Amino acid sequence: MTSSKTKKKPKLRSISNTNPEPSAEEMKKLYREMLLIRRFEEKAGQLYGMGLIGGFCHLYIGQEAVVTGITSVQEKQDTVVTSYRDHAHMLACGMDANGIMAELTGRVTGYSRGKGGSMHMFSREKNFFGGHGIVGAQIPLGTGLAFSNKYKGTDRVCLTYFGDGAANQGQVFESFNMAELWKLPVVYVIENNQYAMGTSLARASAETHLYKRGASFNIPGEEVDGMDVLAVKEAGDRAVKWCRDGKGPIILEMKTYRYRGHSMSDPAKYRTKEEVESYKETRDPIARLMGRMNEAGIAEEDIKSIDNDVKKIVNESAQFAQDSPEPDSDELWTDVLVEMQ
Repeated sequence: MTSSKTKKKPKLRSISNTNPEPSAEEMKKLYREMLLIRRFEEKAGQLYGMGLIGGFCHLYIGQEAVVTGITSVQEKQDTVVTSYRDHAHMLACGMDANGIMAELTGRVTGYSRGKGGSMHMFSREKNFFGGHGIVGAQIPLGTGLAFSNKYKGTDRVCLTYFGDGAANQGQVFESFNMAELWKLPVVYVIENNQYAMGTSLARASAETHLYKRGASFNIPGEEVDGMDVLAVKEAGDRAVKWCRDGKGPIILEMKTYRYRGHSMSDPAKYRTKEEVESYKETRDPIARLMGRMNEAGIAEEDIKSIDNDVKKIVNESAQFAQDSPEPDSDELWTDVLVEMQ
């Protein structure tokens, strides 16, 4: 084993997509996943406006390439934990759209039986360990999941997502230290959408290149175009392999952008309409992939078929949620304590 005195410094670099041209089937699958996330989030926004979703609701519109690209290279046994902007991660993990929408609307058929809402859903079946409402709270949890994976002798990797706002939390650096010290299999995915609530990254962080945040812990990092699902897929594949090979943690900074406000109650007046429109017109992840699909000669009928399928799934989830009952008052007393045998 290399001593701490001779340990090589981590590699810090920016990357772009250099993978061979993906197959038509790969592109169609990625397109479908991103479109499902966007249409689902748009529908959630509509239901929120109708008063059917209460509390906080953070939409993922614009960031679809990040979780889609990462999920495409992970394995079913890998574990996932994220923040409160979590609906997309649930869909990407294969959780049922009906159950997610039902939980958003507080119905008993939801993943947390209508008691968790937007920020607190879990699925042990899909190895999804939740969205978390406390900023940065999921990072030590993800590190703990990685510890569990290694302690049990598995080759599971934990994908731990957090935003640029959480990147300055003290618990992040405690987690980094522990993860590298014990060579834990965790990919820290920083979804840098440029604004922590309403504060731009440049105004809140002395070091704005977040992929460098692990340098003092000897954790390698890469900066990735998070608006290009193929670039994300390439970087994710390399990062997951790094962890599965027992090399310890790695950081991926995804440069992405959210089109909506921080939450549904945020008018987002801290940025210009021109800035938002520029991202939509020139860097939209779905439009960029569709351009690649057109270049590859994928039939327009195939794309329309995907569009119609996604629309049907989302509409059915909204109807399912509205048709489902709210939890009985007795549910107030359930899931409070675990009775030990």
